[in-house]
Amino acid sequence: MTIPDCAFLRLDKAKDVWVDIHVIPNAAHTHADGLHDGALRVRLHAPPVDGKANTALIAWLALSLGVAKSQIELMRGQTSKRKQLKIKANAAIAAKWQNLLENSANKH
Repeated sequence: MTIPDCAFLRLDKAKDVWVDIHVIPNAAHTHADGLHDGALRVRLHAPPVDGKANTALIAWLALSLGVAKSQIELMRGQTSKRKQLKIKANAAIAAKWQNLLENSANKH
């Protein structure tokens, strides 16, 4: 499997894809907004309260990539702005990576 060559995506030995994300909560609407220190910057409409931002992030990423939410797991950063999510290999194969790349391109 080949994933796009960009700073915020990496493939592990199990063929799962890790996504580095920098979250900015309480935005007017949820959208990707370029890069931040090598991570995809995502502005989330959800507040950072009771895991709502994490739930919203997973839902947004699943919708953007066209994969099931159950195929995405928050691995690090439960309470911080910097997060690492893992997309299972079987979902990563069919993911629409271009959707994330278009939102991150040329916005630094």
